[in-house]
Amino acid sequence: MTNDHAEGAVAAPDTDPGHQRAGNIRDATANTRDVGARLLDLPRRYPVWSRIVGAIVAGLLIYASFPPRACWYLAPLGIALLTLVVRGNGRLRAGFGYGLLAGAAFFVPLLPWTGIYVGPVPWLALSAACAVYVGLFGLLARLVSTRPGWPLWVAAMWTLTEWGRSTFPFGGFPWGRLAFGQADGWYLPLASLAGAPGVSFAVALTGTALAALLLGIADRRRPRWLLGIVTAALVVVIVPGAGLLLRSALPAPDDGIRHITVAAIQGSVPRLGLDFNAQRRAVLDNHVRRTEELALAVAAGQAAQPDVVIWPENSSDIDPLRNADAADEIAAASTAIHAPILVGAVLVNRDSGDSAVTTTNSVIVWNGDAGPGERHDKKIIQPFGEYLPLRGFFRHFSEYADRAGYFVPGHGDGVVHARPAGGGPEVAVGVATCYEVAFDRAFEDSMSAGAQLLTVPTNNATFGDSEMTYQQLAMSRLRAVEHGRALIVAATTGVSAIVTADGAVAQQTPKFVPAALEATVPLRDATTPATRVGPWPERTLCILAAAVVVAVAIRRRMSSSEHPADADAVGDRMGR
Repeated sequence: MTNDHAEGAVAAPDTDPGHQRAGNIRDATANTRDVGARLLDLPRRYPVWSRIVGAIVAGLLIYASFPPRACWYLAPLGIALLTLVVRGNGRLRAGFGYGLLAGAAFFVPLLPWTGIYVGPVPWLALSAACAVYVGLFGLLARLVSTRPGWPLWVAAMWTLTEWGRSTFPFGGFPWGRLAFGQADGWYLPLASLAGAPGVSFAVALTGTALAALLLGIADRRRPRWLLGIVTAALVVVIVPGAGLLLRSALPAPDDGIRHITVAAIQGSVPRLGLDFNAQRRAVLDNHVRRTEELALAVAAGQAAQPDVVIWPENSSDIDPLRNADAADEIAAASTAIHAPILVGAVLVNRDSGDSAVTTTNSVIVWNGDAGPGERHDKKIIQPFGEYLPLRGFFRHFSEYADRAGYFVPGHGDGVVHARPAGGGPEVAVGVATCYEVAFDRAFEDSMSAGAQLLTVPTNNATFGDSEMTYQQLAMSRLRAVEHGRALIVAATTGVSAIVTADGAVAQQTPKFVPAALEATVPLRDATTPATRVGPWPERTLCILAAAVVVAVAIRRRMSSSEHPADADAVGDRMGR
């Protein structure tokens, strides 16, 4: 007999299909593990490139959390990834560089509407300026990220740099605050406690805690690693969970001391672009016509009689205080609808003189044939749009420099009073015109003056068919929750909307069509904690962040002076 197992014998091939499949699965599993191991090893083998890619992805995640997308949950993920990228003992300038990359990946796709009609230079310049603040966050985060309690300190650094961007230069540019991407998310109710800064901090803290959780899971050799993991996990769950639980405490949409019916008119414009106001009379006619159509519907019993009508910003770029024809048209519309109209108008301040004529961007209460009443002059005017700082300098970079306006800021309290058509006491309407809604102080002033209802008249015709109007609507929704007020958005080209005090959009219009919205909304006199504390949550966090930076910087300097060789070695190894 032949011994099949004799030395040197050739084994017969395994023809069992089951054995072959099992072998294939084992091979595939081994290959997958090899690929996974190689991927996990990439950050160690290519630390700089891995961080560069991570920074860009982090910025894109934060951008993707903003409207018109409802992916609010991507913001804390983006902050977590950015924190992992910038964290370390290396050179501070590396943290700045990675933050700058993340900022560019965030703001470049967020702000293209700023250059739709003026070319890419203003868009890219503004994006770069905003990205610098994210770079500063990266620098500060790297400075404090190895200290005990670092997730809290890093989140505070985000608050500090977000405040800086919202303040400097030229009054700041708050667009793109983390809070403004949370209108559809769990964090929104937190605005009633600490306003927009509180929401931004909550999102940032969730992200930094998530980063700490991932680091804790990856490195169990650290002392008290389990305590760190549990603490980070609790923060990741509790912070957004608190917002979710707080939603039930927000005012009900119909809660109030009394109710009025409000109409928002969207007259649209002849054409989009910077020269839409070349047909100023057509824009005014559009809003008069749409108001008169609503009046006919009211007379026919097809619509409710409004107590107050709100027109958008720039609905009359012909100064009705100086032009009798414009005044007559507005008065006729107000008389037809039997209600006062809040008219967005451009008012000329001077007719002659050696200097340029200045204007104010105003909202006037127009009472039929009785004419104009109180008015709100826009207090926070837009640099490089409504006015141009350093006009002579910027004229060298863009032919559009001379097209910037000569608007000057107003000095009111942000409230106008209108007598409802149905009778009763005057209504205190808080006004934040267009760009003003991005700034905390606009409605803070209105609330201090007793606003019972909020409105955002806006003109988005100069930004084309872009995401801008949805980003601005999200800000309005946050302001409604922050102050516990119903809010009316009236836009020339859309989106106009009725927003309830819990931040929900009860009605909204499509873009680029004439439309009218009507709703019965409550007037409220109760105030939220956010209204009562005002800017103090943000100030407190900024003071805390600044104190931590100073303390860590002093300690770092003392350590480097005592051990200069060690510090240089660490910088060489970790400068990435």
